[in-house]
Amino acid sequence: MKILICHHHRFELWCAPAWVSERLGRDFPEIKFVHLPDYAGLSQEIPDTDILIGWAIQPDQFLTARKLKWIHSPAAAVHQLMFPELVNSNVTVTNAGDVHGPVVAEHAIALLLALAKRLPQAMRYQEKKKWAQETLWEEQPRPREVSGATVVVVGMGAIGREFTARAKALGMRVLAVRENPEKGSGGADEVYAASELDSVLHQADYVLLCTPVTPATTGLMNGARLARMKPDSYLINVGRGGLVDEVALIEALRNHKIAGAGLDVFIHEPLPEDSPLWTLENVLITPHTAAVTERLWERHYRLICENLKRFLEGKPLLNLIDKHRGY
Repeated sequence: MKILICHHHRFELWCAPAWVSERLGRDFPEIKFVHLPDYAGLSQEIPDTDILIGWAIQPDQFLTARKLKWIHSPAAAVHQLMFPELVNSNVTVTNAGDVHGPVVAEHAIALLLALAKRLPQAMRYQEKKKWAQETLWEEQPRPREVSGATVVVVGMGAIGREFTARAKALGMRVLAVRENPEKGSGGADEVYAASELDSVLHQADYVLLCTPVTPATTGLMNGARLARMKPDSYLINVGRGGLVDEVALIEALRNHKIAGAGLDVFIHEPLPEDSPLWTLENVLITPHTAAVTERLWERHYRLICENLKRFLEGKPLLNLIDKHRGY
């Protein structure tokens, strides 16, 4: 059996460290591991590969992978793999949602608290050496407490469930919106179908986006839905940039139709220097760092090992993707 690790990104942390394949080789000596530093050798190595650990492969490369049985993506999102040739094949796809869930949920809580307490504004006044106690109180919206506030969580995968537990610990009311509400509330106070999103947005003090990108969720938060939010509510996106109509969001923020936004992901990354989002004072930007942690690849390794053991024993894999749904 051959396992190919091909997982390259300009940001070093997203790339599998060399020790991953070295340790896998020691833990599974009966398996051949090939670890590529970039995509240059993928076409040459993929034809006799049984398992691919990586988040991207081109359709023409996939068609040459006659032995391929399983692709594990070290990302939570797998939309880039959902091309027809793969979706309609017998190749299994898993993701790393459980790896990213806890730390991304922490980041979402941090964004929410920063917006509620108006920390970005306080930091701007700090740079000016201005004691802005009265100013922050007089500005709208004022600093607020989160206990008793309502957050609408769109997507109840690993991130949504982990966020809900933390939000409940802070005394928040959580309304979950998910594609399949019959799967349960995930710890939320109430659960709604995705088709009911419009009916709950007006209740939200905060809207958290952490649902996968699919044809149904692309541009999910458009102008019409932003208009359903309260003028003093905040949008937080730690899912994918494609979930939001950025043009409509910029217009809503400029005209104070919503209070502000905390954004970790964008349609184009890095966010272009000429994006108006950079200069809007009611926007808190983090550069896709919600999943950044020194413990990332240790968690990846534990999941890969557990699933590899399951694969070899013929047991069901963790974090299995429904390819036809895209998540």
